[in-house]
Amino acid sequence: MKSAVRTASRLAALALPLALTGTLLAGCAPSTSGGGPQKDEKTGTLRVWLFREVGNEPKKRVVDGVVRKFEKRHDGVRVDVQYIPVDSRAEKIKGAFNDPASAPDVIEYGNTDTAGYVENGGLADVSDEFADWPQARDLDPTAKRSVTVDGKVYGAPLFVGVRALYYRTDVFDDLGIETPRTLGEVAGAARRIHAKRPGMYGLAVGGAATYTAMPFIWAHGGALAAKKRDGTYAAAVDGARAKRGIAAYTDLFGDDNCPAAKCAQMGGNDNVEAFAAGKAGMAVAGDFNRQAMEDGKAKGHYDVVPLPGTGRGSIAPAFAGGNNVGVLKSTSHRTLAVALMRELAGKDTQRRLFDAMGFLPTFTDVREQAAKKEPFVRPFVETLDAGTEFVPATPAWTEIDAGLVLPTMFQEIAGGKRGVDEAAQRAARKMDEAFAE
Repeated sequence: MKSAVRTASRLAALALPLALTGTLLAGCAPSTSGGGPQKDEKTGTLRVWLFREVGNEPKKRVVDGVVRKFEKRHDGVRVDVQYIPVDSRAEKIKGAFNDPASAPDVIEYGNTDTAGYVENGGLADVSDEFADWPQARDLDPTAKRSVTVDGKVYGAPLFVGVRALYYRTDVFDDLGIETPRTLGEVAGAARRIHAKRPGMYGLAVGGAATYTAMPFIWAHGGALAAKKRDGTYAAAVDGARAKRGIAAYTDLFGDDNCPAAKCAQMGGNDNVEAFAAGKAGMAVAGDFNRQAMEDGKAKGHYDVVPLPGTGRGSIAPAFAGGNNVGVLKSTSHRTLAVALMRELAGKDTQRRLFDAMGFLPTFTDVREQAAKKEPFVRPFVETLDAGTEFVPATPAWTEIDAGLVLPTMFQEIAGGKRGVDEAAQRAARKMDEAFAE
């Protein structure tokens, strides 16, 4: 069990999305934000902001190694790395966009922040350098999408995180339940567990667990939104297939599995805590939740498989979370900044971050190596390889997410306030209002 313990400790810090890629690049003409040429200094100090993790020291050691090599290869260059709190990043990064004099050259940012940062004019377009980077050919498609807005690239992916199905092996064995191979079988197993063990949720679900619910929509062929020819988005949660997925998810709120009175307000962390505490037979949780399971009553009594889709042998598409690394448009060291970006998010760094922190690599070949090294991550790698989904690449998503549009829809249905059709239509209208702004 040494491997499992080591993996658990390394995965403890994996929480949000992170950042990007690495090798040296050839000098390129700098992009400009105001029309005139900006400085592209080849010496001086490069300022870097990265997210501070829980238990940040292993990450710092990896980054320090990258910095030492980078400074050694670039005479007259010093790299100053600061670790900023994730929770307060929004205001700090907004301030950097508005005050170039105090802004870093390179930042780490969550992959759902990409479109908003681009709209705010903060990130540099690095499309040409990205295209010339050989390692980029091995990035998985969803990771590349997370740094792409309107066909242009604004950074490089650093790590990815996805969710899969955790289940209690002891409970399944005691009740003679086979590992579910379809979403229908997941629901059937959940109801059987709750019927036999009323004090336990069969499958922990939550009205506020947005990223747990999304795979149900995608597995049924639905979508959150559709991109139109003019590049804007239109809501699709009120489509027939999306509504089938919404119904499949919200049907799990009830006295036969997870009572709405308790579960409608639960979020993703609540689901993880319920499973870890031995109060749920199953939960949809991330590779980044492993430590919580190891610290709880479920330790030694669970396994993980990809969340199945609607048909046997299929895997439900998962949301691909993660972090990216980008270059600020205001940098006066563009060539150096892009080179460092690539070093920070390159294959060698991603290998080291996996070993140190458990961050799942965004390169398919490196990820496969990680799965061979640590069998626990195999279900998550299989989920990624089966194809993942992402939120609409538009700043409007930030408003939709902050406005709790999807949680409100799930909660209204789970609580019996509205039917699926009406709740989905209301959510679609709110989404379209945000897309139109």
